[in-house]
Amino acid sequence: MVAKPHGGKLVNKVSREPRRSRLLEEARELYQISLDLDTAVDVENIAHGVYSPLEGFMIQDDYLHVLEDMRLSDDTPWTMPLILDLDPRKMRGISEGDDVTLAFRGSPLAILHIEEIYEWDKKRYVRRIYGTTDPAHPGIAQVMQRRELLIGGPIELLSNVPISPNFERYLLWPAETRVLFEEKGWRRIAGFQTRNVPHMGHEYIQKAALTFVDGLFINPLIGKKKPGDWRDEVILEAYEALIRYYYPRDATVLAILRTRMRYAGPREAVHHAIIRKNFGCTHFIIGRDHAGVDNYYGPYDAWQIFQEFPDLGITPLFIREAFYCRKCNGMVNEKICPHDEQYRIRISGTRIREMIKKGEIPPSELMRPEVAKAILRFKELFVR
Repeated sequence: MVAKPHGGKLVNKVSREPRRSRLLEEARELYQISLDLDTAVDVENIAHGVYSPLEGFMIQDDYLHVLEDMRLSDDTPWTMPLILDLDPRKMRGISEGDDVTLAFRGSPLAILHIEEIYEWDKKRYVRRIYGTTDPAHPGIAQVMQRRELLIGGPIELLSNVPISPNFERYLLWPAETRVLFEEKGWRRIAGFQTRNVPHMGHEYIQKAALTFVDGLFINPLIGKKKPGDWRDEVILEAYEALIRYYYPRDATVLAILRTRMRYAGPREAVHHAIIRKNFGCTHFIIGRDHAGVDNYYGPYDAWQIFQEFPDLGITPLFIREAFYCRKCNGMVNEKICPHDEQYRIRISGTRIREMIKKGEIPPSELMRPEVAKAILRFKELFVR
């Protein structure tokens, strides 16, 4: 049996007919708040249960509990605030208790019932979430651009059609993955988060997990990333090649997670685990420097934070960084390889990037040639 949803119930806030038609009529008469793509995707994720047990954007009590205690006000583990910000100059005519329309590109997307409007301290937010106030941190730059007021309350989605058609064939919602895992007979499912193309180290930890679970859920993050990160389409094609040539048939499911990277290190690692629990995973792979950026977090800080959540309801899999050992003649890690550093070929993402940029196929100790060839078919490789 797949994992229970976080909080015990999979949220479904997608309106159905005939209610949907009535709400659409109402939406055209309500005050309208325009959303950017990232926030519109958050609305979709709320409605489809990706962020269960949340049914909307956080009210202040939940927001503050998450900020300080990494738990919702009812003590459910939760590490990343889910907030909707608004310019106070655009608050005329709306107040707590009102319904408003959340619109994307001029069309009604959802209705939000405003339970609370409140101020927030951005500097306090970044200190607690990112552990730094350095403006060079890409997550902090995102936060400091946000507006001064937050609106909390439940939402109801007005359409079941994804707002972005990109990569729709890879899109599965939690209700769908749960059915799929049941149909496959998978009782133990390991989730894998990624924003990179796969090298031999990724393959090693995925297959290490796959040896003692029934199936592997490869769930690339598709959405806003910092300049220099791999483009979404490159990541997906690279994984298609890896799975086609090097994974047992029916051992994996490849589907996307639409959201943005926050680069919050340990806190985001727990957030990623909760999301995969909602998709039905029983286990979640935590690699080296999960959700990290530059040197803001230690390489294994994301392992340590899970000690604070014995009630998380999904088992973290801590698999050490892999390297190729010429003496062992294969991919290993420090726990199982007794040989000196002179025999070890470390996997460098920077080295792989530089070789790919030059049109070169990295050595087979670093990356599968079929994966490299799939990547090299693209002219644009990285986010600008």
